[in-house]
Amino acid sequence: MSMTRGNLLQEARVAAGLSQAALAARAGTSRTTLSAYEHGRKTPALSTAERIVAEAGFDLALQPRVEFVEHPGGRGRPILVPTVLPRLSADVALATVRLPLHLNWSDRGRAFDLRNRRQRARVYEIVLREGRPEDMLTYIDGVLLADLWDELVLPRPVRAAWEPLVVGATAEKAA
Repeated sequence: MSMTRGNLLQEARVAAGLSQAALAARAGTSRTTLSAYEHGRKTPALSTAERIVAEAGFDLALQPRVEFVEHPGGRGRPILVPTVLPRLSADVALATVRLPLHLNWSDRGRAFDLRNRRQRARVYEIVLREGRPEDMLTYIDGVLLADLWDELVLPRPVRAAWEPLVVGATAEKAA
């Protein structure tokens, strides 16, 4: 899904727990103008979007676009690997999660506490083996993946596909 400035403003406002009127007042604009931005009827200048997002308690930032590359896998199923290691906020990276059925069909409904290293490793193994791009962006944090990398039990093709990215990122940090 493409994120528009309006979506971004609404996401920041909702995350901050603010009404349109409250955020508009803080940002020095009207509620109707903010509503028009959020619903795509008007497009704010980048500086205006930055001011509104800042009043909601957030910063606009550039992040590398994560795209996925197919690598040959076993049994005719490609292995999808991102072009950069994804990053998650700490509250998401260390949350308690229930994996969707397509990932955790054998132990459905189980909650995994990602603060627990062993449980996080299990989630990462499942997601790297079975996950879709959206799963990887939801559950995998690149720094935590690099930290666990040597301990993960992964099929050879999965490890071979991911290894250059994980090891390369670790080597860049060390340099």
